[in-house]
Amino acid sequence: MRGNSRFRSIDRRSYLKGCLVGVGSTLAFGGVASADHLEGEYSNVVDIVDAGADPTGSESITPVLREEVDDDTLIQFPEGRYAMDEQLRLTDFDNVGFVGYDATLVPANYYQFDGPQYRLFRLGTRAAPGRDLRFEGFEIDQTADETGIRVINAEVEDGLLVRDIVVDGVHDAGTWGPGLFNIVDPDGEGRVDCFKAPDGGVHVDATPNEGNMWKGPTGIHVNDYHVGTLIFENCELGGFPGNGLYGFTENGQIGIDGGHFENSGTASIRLSGSRGAIRNASITVDDNRDDAPGQHAIRIDDGDTFNVENVTIDAPKPNGEAIRVMSDVEDVTIEDTEVTVGEGGSSAIRLDSGSGTATFENVDVDIDGSAYAFRILGDDSGAVTLEDVSVTGDASGLPIRHSILCERDDVTFQGLSLEQTGSDERGGLYLSGDDYRIADSDLETANTSIAITGASDVTIEETVARSSESNSVHIYADSGAVSLEDNSFPDGVRDDR
Repeated sequence: MRGNSRFRSIDRRSYLKGCLVGVGSTLAFGGVASADHLEGEYSNVVDIVDAGADPTGSESITPVLREEVDDDTLIQFPEGRYAMDEQLRLTDFDNVGFVGYDATLVPANYYQFDGPQYRLFRLGTRAAPGRDLRFEGFEIDQTADETGIRVINAEVEDGLLVRDIVVDGVHDAGTWGPGLFNIVDPDGEGRVDCFKAPDGGVHVDATPNEGNMWKGPTGIHVNDYHVGTLIFENCELGGFPGNGLYGFTENGQIGIDGGHFENSGTASIRLSGSRGAIRNASITVDDNRDDAPGQHAIRIDDGDTFNVENVTIDAPKPNGEAIRVMSDVEDVTIEDTEVTVGEGGSSAIRLDSGSGTATFENVDVDIDGSAYAFRILGDDSGAVTLEDVSVTGDASGLPIRHSILCERDDVTFQGLSLEQTGSDERGGLYLSGDDYRIADSDLETANTSIAITGASDVTIEETVARSSESNSVHIYADSGAVSLEDNSFPDGVRDDR
């Protein structure tokens, strides 16, 4: 009989009510690094070498695993190298653990792997999930040619703990990426901690699986079967041709706390779902893959509520927006975040038309390329607030003149600091919607600091705007009501109405 998760030590309702507040810090699981301290949680403890597995890497251990794995069983791997040329498949299980500190798993290459060449461990399925799964402490040696494979495919109701997994070597077999994780019960929870595949993967067309997959592997995948809560802590992913960490779910919750992600196709982190959070992570785009026309650092596709906090994005070779919020996202908050974008045509932050409310607070954007620091699209979308936002950098203004493009109605700029003096073409705000408020802000640009074109109900107060080559403010002829109160515009206001 299945009882409460052995790994949980928090109250579920208070956690979910918190909407991923604190992300990984609130989801706690038992256990420590040494497997000796875990034996009391299982009625059966198996030393895989004592059971007959070869620790030298000469013979596959999968047959021994099949014989020994069972409910309420911990399988310990002593130090050694363990070859695998077949998948271990286990369904409908309860309280199973695999622990292998100082143990290395060595997959056979694509041609020598027997059966489905996609996974080492398939632990649970959507139709027959497991419960209380522990998988930790393994290095996976994929340094040999054409040995990339999914290490673990885990679908559980509740109580997933995966941690301290390091994949060494480029994923070059063209099969599924290193990890897939789903919590298939809406009340279930799981944590993936320190899952690392820093060497990334290659496009499927350069592998023996050419033509049988679109683009190639994704580093960590969460699919639409996920309906519970998953936290990823301190994970690390190199560049994968699919995505880096891809959470594609309609109803599940996904939190990312810490870690580093870089150079994946489509996005290094890509999320959808009912709620999501990315905190304390760093993302880099400094290698433009030939097989990836767009490489966003973060892309949020669709869902209800998302929070990005204390994230650092460094894109010296931008190949897609640093942060892109797609049209089906209802609410997003981005705070205490730094974005650096080098020369190129990619904007730093983009809100697509149709996306809902958005809040930016304490966000610093440094942009050297002639693109938008903020591109806010859609005149009938949700309200947007930029509070204590800073834009700096040496962008030239050719071909994109304005630093911030805003087509949307109901936008507030509070405490905006904007310094864009890279060339005489670079301007500041471009406003073309209705109902704007700019307050307590300081803008210094080469070209026009604030351009009001076709906009109405614009209030600018207690703001300083300086332009070295043009006017502080330009109000175009097709604009409506504009209120100017207690401002400093040393380079004048041009009003063409």
